[in-house]
Amino acid sequence: MNAPQTRNEHDLLGDRAVPAAAYYGVHTLRAVENFPISGNPISIYPDLIHALACIKQAAALANRELGMLDATKCDAIVKACEEIRAGRLHDQFVVDVIQGGAGTSTNMNANEVIANRGLEHLGHDRGEYRYLHPNEDVNMSQSTNDVYPTALKLAGYFGIYRLVDAMAILRRAFEAKADEFRDVLKMGRTQLQDAVPMTLGQEFSTYAVMLGEDEERLREAAMLIREINLGATAIGTGINAHPDYADLVCRLLSEITGVPLITSPNLIEATQDCGAFVQVSGVLKRVAVKLSKTCNDLRLLSSGPRAGLNEINLPAMQAGSSIMPGKVNPVIPEVVNQIAFEVIGNDVTVSFAAEAGQLQLNAFEPIIAHSLFKSVTHLRNGCLTLAERCVKGITANRERLRALVDQSIGIVTALNPYIGYANATQVAQEALATGRSVAELVLEKKLLSRERLEEILQPDVLTRPRPILEARE
Repeated sequence: MNAPQTRNEHDLLGDRAVPAAAYYGVHTLRAVENFPISGNPISIYPDLIHALACIKQAAALANRELGMLDATKCDAIVKACEEIRAGRLHDQFVVDVIQGGAGTSTNMNANEVIANRGLEHLGHDRGEYRYLHPNEDVNMSQSTNDVYPTALKLAGYFGIYRLVDAMAILRRAFEAKADEFRDVLKMGRTQLQDAVPMTLGQEFSTYAVMLGEDEERLREAAMLIREINLGATAIGTGINAHPDYADLVCRLLSEITGVPLITSPNLIEATQDCGAFVQVSGVLKRVAVKLSKTCNDLRLLSSGPRAGLNEINLPAMQAGSSIMPGKVNPVIPEVVNQIAFEVIGNDVTVSFAAEAGQLQLNAFEPIIAHSLFKSVTHLRNGCLTLAERCVKGITANRERLRALVDQSIGIVTALNPYIGYANATQVAQEALATGRSVAELVLEKKLLSRERLEEILQPDVLTRPRPILEARE
């Protein structure tokens, strides 16, 4: 006899046939039908699924300790949650990342999967909710309105620190190049015009410093999302929860996750306020903007190879054209630029969604979650890709860089203290008009001796603060 293909489940709208093999139930089934939006299930964000399992486990343990949930049911819930935390059953989290209902579909997806797996641990079939119920047992002392934002904060915390680790890898790649290029003299530029000399190592060190600064800003943002509203239940009043539940579940969740969580001092405020998500999104935008600026520089410095700046070489990763033989494009910086554009757009989405909340709840946290998780995931992947497939393979065109310094009128700035601004201006104008070098004209006009000129134009003198070597004649 063939096993049944479906099982019957009931909700407030009536009966529905649920696939017998599914661990999710009728609420999840309806959500899948209602929200065919992005085509991406919530399981594309493993951190979110992990966070939900941690929360449900902590809630079950708290309810058991407070005498609200019997030990047998608690053990079944905990076992199911531990399996999900270990990576099992993630394919059963099938509701779309973009959904109406303030995250209720996500919460119920978790409740149903945990209940049905818990039923198996108790020796019952999936769907036999009289023995372990998704709402009454798995969701005890909870509401979507405290579970969902807590899950977003936990998932965001996990993701932020993985992003920080990826940024550190990229930072170290830039630091290594800064050290490699520390003696390579080149012309700095302001407004794309020749400025004054610097080293290529100094240029690359700035990219490392910018990343290091933003690693710190991300750590600060992560600290802000440690404050949770678990125990608030529906709107922050804690209805249907034990008076000691909020503090206890926070402590247990901290122990399970290793994250030093804090219960908000005002749960009504915390349930409606999305300010922490706006702050995190703003920091992610900051990272994206600065990373994109760095990639702009890499593309400019490597432009050419004959008709551009051609100061550095990016590693060739693929053929660049279907029509132009031999063309190689800076595809890795280009993809990181596009990630940055996306993150900036995600920040706009988060801002609008946070602003659109009304009264005691923000119904638009699903799009906030989707936007934040995309930003974190794509920035992390972009940093690792940029480090491994671009920065580590960059080489310097040393002869080209030196020639540009020798030909530039920018070095005349270094001569100001010795020959005077008027003389320096005259030399610069003549060099620009004739194509002759600044050094050649200075010697011809007998403004400096060759020995003094060579001393002034040494790389270690040109690229850092120093006292005037001698008074102007």
